[in-house]
Amino acid sequence: MHLEAEEIVCLIGPNGAGKSTVLKTVFGLLVPTAGTISFEGQDIVGADPEEIVRLGIGYVPQRRNVFPSLTIEENLRVGGVALDAGLDARLDELFEQFPILAEKRQANAGTLSGGQRQVLAFARALVMSPDVLLVDEPSAGLAPNTADAVFGHVQTVNELGAAVLMVEQNARRGLAISDRGYVLDQGAVAFGGPADRILEDDRIGELYLGG
Repeated sequence: MHLEAEEIVCLIGPNGAGKSTVLKTVFGLLVPTAGTISFEGQDIVGADPEEIVRLGIGYVPQRRNVFPSLTIEENLRVGGVALDAGLDARLDELFEQFPILAEKRQANAGTLSGGQRQVLAFARALVMSPDVLLVDEPSAGLAPNTADAVFGHVQTVNELGAAVLMVEQNARRGLAISDRGYVLDQGAVAFGGPADRILEDDRIGELYLGG
């Protein structure tokens, strides 16, 4: 499995296939028992999440992805804890990029809607200006219109220069905005290729895309 610069790759597959485990392992939350994980030629197996953030990899988890008792600004400052300088300027850029967060800058994250929390989680992961963003189930639990907006943010992040490795249960919607995709089944890659080819494959559609 690989991710090229400035592309979106979507991981799909049945529940329990190992999709979220891939992201957690890349980010250093889990340690693999075999194999390697290479980022720009460097083996990062065994690196902890803080090291991985400093290398240029961000992570947006599916659940518990904001601190509800902290304000939006405080959440973003947590995301920049490893930033050596220029945090205030970086926050200004993000507030300009995500106006909904600027409007509620001093509001507690716990008062936000599900979609707004997801936007905050994206923004916090972007504080360090990562080269790669790992995104786990961005549309989970969201209404269709809100999910569309969140997928739009995924595309915006990509257009700003970050490669995106995304796990998405809504396989058709995730693949629709992706360059390539991988089908995971029982912990192994069952298929990989251009996203449009996966969408057009009748066998994959029947097995993994709901027909």
